[in-house]
Amino acid sequence: MKKISLIVFFAISLFTATSCKNDVSKTEETTAEQKIETQRIISLNGAITEVVAALGHEKEIVGVDVTSTYPETVKSTAKDLGHVRSISVETVMELKPTLILATDKDLNPTLIENLKASGITVKVFSQDISVDGTKKLIAEVANTLNNNNYEKLQNDIDNDLAQVKPIEKTPKVLFIYARGANMLMVSGTNTPVDKVITLAGGQNAVSEFEDYKPLTPEALLQGNPDVILMFDSGLGSVGGPNGIFKIPGVDKTNAGKNKKIIAMDGGLLAGFGPRLGEAAVQLNTLLRENAK
Repeated sequence: MKKISLIVFFAISLFTATSCKNDVSKTEETTAEQKIETQRIISLNGAITEVVAALGHEKEIVGVDVTSTYPETVKSTAKDLGHVRSISVETVMELKPTLILATDKDLNPTLIENLKASGITVKVFSQDISVDGTKKLIAEVANTLNNNNYEKLQNDIDNDLAQVKPIEKTPKVLFIYARGANMLMVSGTNTPVDKVITLAGGQNAVSEFEDYKPLTPEALLQGNPDVILMFDSGLGSVGGPNGIFKIPGVDKTNAGKNKKIIAMDGGLLAGFGPRLGEAAVQLNTLLRENAK
């Protein structure tokens, strides 16, 4: 009888210990989930938003800037705060963020200082417009989120770039930034689009200056591009391809004569985020098709 009692005692003890262990495990899981739920992120850069989402933290994003267009679902779940130059402290504070991520490009220093003074954690990254710079940004954002699963994003860029195919005759590409027919700028060197054109196997038709300058008939004739490249939104703002062909000087270029216009998503083409390799492959494919 005493032996049976001991067996029952040990069985009950084992069951109780196992139950307690499971309860502790469940409590730890619940706590971890609560930490994720209470993280409220504001991303003030399109590339950063893409990185955060690609790392699995999209649901934690509560506010974004105007350049954050991908993934498309983020616009329906996070508040669009507009352009970083015009964002106010009050608008940001209304969202009760716990973490603000941004780059030093176009950022209002006063806004950042005021946000830091409020006690919110603010991380400002320096975004180098290059392949290595993009990989570095991915790693820095991931480390800020205590997420170590970022190497795949970096490797995906290399794997995509390896798919870029040679173009027999390097095409001269002119990128036109448009916001309506009265706001037309051309890209010189050292712009994000200029770098992607090179990665895709093309050559910028403009090499005389850096950054952007207003489009002129003289610049068109001097560059004489084989292809005109634009954002989808920019092409739409001038009325489509027919609107481009009406711009003085376009009809005198090889691109105008051969009706060669390429339009791509702006965030993809110029974002320099995790989809950088994808952007280069897409442009490379379109350039090769236009070369036929």
